[in-house]
Formats: sequence, structure tokens, C-alpha cells
Amino acid sequence: MVFNYRIFKILLLLWIAILLSSCSQEVPELSAQPSSTPERAAPTSTAQTTRTASKIWIDPQMPAVLLDNIQIPEELTVVEEENAADLRITYSSEYPVSTWFYALAAPFPTLSDQINSSDLIQFWQNHTSEFPAEKLLLDSRTLDFFSQQWGKPDSQSVQVAAEDQISDLAWEQQFWAIIPFEDIQPRWKIIAIDRNSPIRKDFNETDYPLSIQFGLKGEDSFTSVAYSQYGPQSSSPLVQKSNRQSEHLTTLAITGVTALVRATAGWMENLGLTYPGQDIRNILLEADITHINNEVPFTPQCPPPYPREDTLVFCSKPKYIELLKDIGTDIVELDGDHFQDWGPEAVLYTMDLYDEMGWKTYGGGRNLEEAREPLLITHNGNKLAFLGCNAKDIGYAGASENQPGAYHCDIEWMQGQIKELKSEGYLPIVTFQHKEYYSYVAYDPQMLSDFRAMADAGAVIVSGNQAHQPQSMEFYDNGFLHYGLGNLFFDQYDEGIPTRQAFIDRHVFYEGKYINTELISIMFIDYARPRLMTEEERLDLLNTIFEASNWDHTEPIPADQNQTTSK
Repeated sequence: MVFNYRIFKILLLLWIAILLSSCSQEVPELSAQPSSTPERAAPTSTAQTTRTASKIWIDPQMPAVLLDNIQIPEELTVVEEENAADLRITYSSEYPVSTWFYALAAPFPTLSDQINSSDLIQFWQNHTSEFPAEKLLLDSRTLDFFSQQWGKPDSQSVQVAAEDQISDLAWEQQFWAIIPFEDIQPRWKIIAIDRNSPIRKDFNETDYPLSIQFGLKGEDSFTSVAYSQYGPQSSSPLVQKSNRQSEHLTTLAITGVTALVRATAGWMENLGLTYPGQDIRNILLEADITHINNEVPFTPQCPPPYPREDTLVFCSKPKYIELLKDIGTDIVELDGDHFQDWGPEAVLYTMDLYDEMGWKTYGGGRNLEEAREPLLITHNGNKLAFLGCNAKDIGYAGASENQPGAYHCDIEWMQGQIKELKSEGYLPIVTFQHKEYYSYVAYDPQMLSDFRAMADAGAVIVSGNQAHQPQSMEFYDNGFLHYGLGNLFFDQYDEGIPTRQAFIDRHVFYEGKYINTELISIMFIDYARPRLMTEEERLDLLNTIFEASNWDHTEPIPADQNQTTSK
């Protein structure tokens, strides 16, 4: 056979071309998976874990305040239909983004102070007759939320009402209500549940039954990612974390007459300087701002105390200030009757002593200008303005251009101050040293007129700190008027039950509004020391004061008692 070099060359070139063509094709990666498994299954799974929602549905039944404050980022589109959404914000605790707190509220002149959570839920479900109220009022949204949490309520236990009608209906029918925290206002009494109340500083959020959680719902593949991007701990949350934020809350304790003299001072000398406050100390320390109405000046020349001083010219030894330090005094009212009893030197000495303590003062001063100057305090964003004056005859208040002392009331001037402070965002609080008489009913026409004039001008609280026994109260315009609190530290133990009784008013402010008042009732056990009342004592006092306040009428009940001014 003859070798054909031409044919061999052609075949060799053809074989090389085929070989090069085969080497240029992509070689598949080796895989431990069966051949039936798609080669790109792993990349597809990775894409799903990073998928984010693009359409969001917002439950329209959520609280109005929560809906009004939702911040929707640009990458999310709000849809009207729930089924069309990748992500939903609704009643849910799976991916919680907001906790909404509610309050059990009753008309202010209600005797009950607290109930157990089990009794509340049992009444909801079975309408138990032992419950203090006949019905619970709530709006339709609140009904829906707690129906999901506790089950459908007994039809006799609840009544649905419009949000703006619940308060008036509760007062008319003596019903109770479940309301959102943001709807708390002064005409309500907030009932503690298991001794836990949302208007108190020691509020325990974890164990409170009247709370609802709103969260994100959707496929886990992207809901967890959305939660990390828009949840409460993110830099751009979708909704506010809660309708109750403790850093926006302020509590103020206003107290009645303090006069560390006579028998009170004697007991301090014998039993210790802080003896009078030992049973109520924690209550006053807990308040963000504790007010003391100390009517008496301090002076190093003050003689030893006597049980009774017929001259009614009072002073306190400087060491007695240890009691006021021990109970956490923050501000001192200086418009008391006896502030000038030991002359200008004692007044100035007392004010210097308060300055050393770091305490703020109002209602009196080193001269007239200082005495009538309002005290301005901002705490947790709440702007409070304190004004005080002495409304008795001019002899009780002697501050002048060059004379230290208490400020004598000028009602028209104070009204102008209140309006101006109100326009600047302050909540005006007025405390009076007004006419004194021993009656639960506040009936003096001039006193009623002066208190209401302050409320007309915009004062949110008007307090009568001159009274030596508790007196009536009322809601007037948008203000809470309490005509007399009684004594905090004063030796009228032997003058009857009324002068042993007293109130400490704990006022609550939130996000620039006055929202509520708690009446803390105390009873003297001797000439110096008050304690919290027993339940029986408290019920007796509240019954008496609410009757004296005549809550069903616009005017206080006329009094049969004659006015007295003895101390």
C-alpha cells in the first residue's frame, strides 16, 4: 500500500480541529447531589433568604394614634387589600413592633382603688356580680383587641361607645371603661390592677394584663429581615414603640400645711428629727417633684418648742430642716401666713438655707418682684409653672419693693401671667394660702371665685394649701380645683378627726399634658406623724369629700358651719 502523505495531513488537521473544539466546551462542576437535583438549586435558595417585602398592608383597626404615626419607607408600597401584601402590621406578638397599654378607668369620685386581674377577666367572660361596676365601656377597636386576647365578652359586661362619648357616659351611668393610655384625662380615676397602674412611676409593663402587641406578619423568609430593618430596635422603626414611654412621664406631689412648731417640734426633739415623715417618706421620695408648703421661717434664735404657744408667732430651729431633706423636698411654697413671724432677717436666713439645699421657691421672696415670679421647671419634656400667693388680709403678706415676705394675691395680674405662660407651652399650677375654716365643704364665695378665675385663665391645677382639714374639690373648665388638702406636719391631733385627716395630691403629666391626679389619704397617729390610711379610714374620707364636692351639680353645697380661723 502506497503511503499518501497528502491524505494523512488532511486527516491529522481534521483530528486536531475536533480535539480543540471539544476542549473549548464548559466542563460541569462535580456535585455530591444526585443527578436529578437541579445544578442551580443552591443559588435559588440563597436568593430567597435575602428577599425583602415590597408591599405592606396596615391593619386599619389599630389605634388611631398608632396609625397616625406610622413611617413608611420609600421601598415599601402600601396596599389596600391584605391578600396583596408581602408584609402586614396587625395584632400579633410574633414579630412585635409596638406595645399598646390600656387603663381601667372609673369616674373620678369612685371609691374603689384596685382590683385583681382575675376578677376583671372573669367579669369580661361571665359578668360576675361581685365586680364593682355594672358595665365596661370601650370603643369598637378596643373590644376587638381584647376579644382576641380574652375571648368574646359576656354581652351584659361590655357596652361599645364612641371614643368621645365614653367619659360622659361613664359619669352618667357610673360605668367603668377600658381606654388607651393616651386617652387618660383628669376626670378619670385609674384603677390599679394587681396593685399595678400605668400612671405610676413603678409601673410593671411585663405583668400588666391591659396591653396589646402589634407586630409584623408574613412569610418567614423576609419577615425576619423586615423586622431587623423596621422593628423597634432599628434606626428607622415603622411605628412608635409604645403609647406609654416612661421618659415622658412626670409626677408631682403637692402637700398641705407644714409647720414644724409646738408639739410637732417637741416630738421631733424627743423621737428624732425625721420621725414625723417615716411612714410617708417613700411616697414623697418617689415623686419626680415634691412640693412642701412650709409656713414657718427658720432662725438660729428660735427658742425651744412649747406644746402650745398662744401668741401664734412661729419659728423653727434650723436643724428641723433635716425632716424636709429626708422626705425629698424639691420646691417650697413661701406664701404662708407665718413666713414673716420672726422678721425680715429670719425670712432671708430661711431663703438662704433653701438655696444651700438646692431647693426652688415661689410665692414669696426677698422682695416683691422675686415673690411674685413664677417658678418654671421642665422635667421629661413637661413644662410646669408654679404660682402662689396669700389671699388673706394684707397683714399676712408683706413683700414689697424692698421688704422680703409672702406675695399678696393680685388675681388680675396672676391671670395675665397664667395666659402668658400657657402661650409659652407651660402648664400653670397655682397654690393658694386662702381663707381658713373648718369644714369639708368649700363655701367661701371669694375663695371659689379666686380659684375659678385661675382655671378660667388656663391653670390646670389650683390647690388650697391653707386648710387644716381636707376640703371639697371640683373640675372646672379644664382645671382640677382642690380647695383644701389638710396638714402634712402640724400638731392639731387633739382638735378632732377632720384635722387628723389629710391628702397628698399626686398629679401626673405626660408629653406636655396634665393627665390625672391620685388622692393619697393620710391620717395622723399623734401630734407629729401621719401614716397612710387604713381601707376603712380611706373609704370614710372619700365618701365625705365626694359628698361635700357634690359631683352631680355645678355648684358646691352651701355649708351650715360658721367660718372659723382658729389654729
